Amino acid sequence: MKLGEKIRYLREVEGSLRGLNRAMSQLELVRAIGRETGSKLSQSYLSQIESGARPHLTNTTRQILAGFFKVHPGYLVDDPEGYHPELQSDLRPAVAGEETLDLWLVSGAERFRRDPELKSALLTLAQHERSRECLLLLESILETPGLMPRLIEVLRPKAQSEASAATDVNRKARRPNGHMANARKQGARR
Repeated sequence: MKLGEKIRYLREVEGSLRGLNRAMSQLELVRAIGRETGSKLSQSYLSQIESGARPHLTNTTRQILAGFFKVHPGYLVDDPEGYHPELQSDLRPAVAGEETLDLWLVSGAERFRRDPELKSALLTLAQHERSRECLLLLESILETPGLMPRLIEVLRPKAQSEASAATDVNRKARRPNGHMANARKQGARR
């Protein structure tokens, strides 16, 4: 992976972690770096890095970006030709697909280290001896209408009650003067 691709990927992850449901824009990133680290970085410089016009970072910029994204500074370079980030070994002829999936899940857990519940769920899945089947089961649960809410209600009642409370608050917020409207209806019936 090239340096520019890594920066774009980190902007996407950061946007997701910040609840944007999209990648942070270059301008948003530059402003956040300034606010949160006090360091200055221009949007045009960031654009040049991402486009490949500047294939290398200065040490200062590398330290700023690594600190902001919480990655090792050594990550912010082009990967050498033929490099694969997965840890694979030919010493064990284990089920290759399952092993690759588990490594991918562990890697994903590390990327979501700021979300302890999600990180824990991914690690638990990776440690299960049949993680592939677990994911296929999850797909079946999601495709079965009404099953996921029922399972949440039984297996995670606290999460369900919090979700229900949030839904109730949203419903009340959408009804202007809910109790007054009911009083008017009762008055009209008399």
